[in-house]
Amino acid sequence: MDATFFFDPVCPWTWRTSRWLVAVAQARGLRVQWRAFSLAILNDGQVSPEFAEPMAASHRVLRLVEALRAQGRHDDAGRLYTEVGARSHDAGNPLGDTIVAAAVEAAGLADAAPALDDERWDAAVHESHALAYGSAGPDIGSPVLMVPDASRGIHGPIITEVPGTEDALTIWDSMLPLMRLDTFHELKRARR
Repeated sequence: MDATFFFDPVCPWTWRTSRWLVAVAQARGLRVQWRAFSLAILNDGQVSPEFAEPMAASHRVLRLVEALRAQGRHDDAGRLYTEVGARSHDAGNPLGDTIVAAAVEAAGLADAAPALDDERWDAAVHESHALAYGSAGPDIGSPVLMVPDASRGIHGPIITEVPGTEDALTIWDSMLPLMRLDTFHELKRARR
């Protein structure tokens, strides 16, 4: 893989970053591996009641993402996330089981859908989360990006809008060498 993207589908910031990465992948012919990062795990399961349903739906998606990864179906996992994000973040709807079901159907993943409710995939979600957190953490969240030849992953990039292709490539081309420098630690500015 040319990039591994660890994500929680419930996060709108992560959604924007994923669309940036998709644009970069298309322009540069990169292969992306989609992996689970759980904000529920990050927060030790402490979820406010208003976010309980979206977080539960997100966890179901992450099970399926890890099941697809185990079968080498990276493009299917990416297509699933695209369908989930379009129905939730782009449409302004909170993530829930109805959106998940529609996304699975639209992505053509009925054969893999049983993984959504298969608790045996919870261990894979935890392992994926631990890999991302161990690579880029502590004090991070979703998303985490890892690339070959980089000793550590990074949290982000966090972007406020999905950039056009030229700006998307500028971000990628600027970030990639920094990621591969062991001495590079962090760039940050406040969100507006």
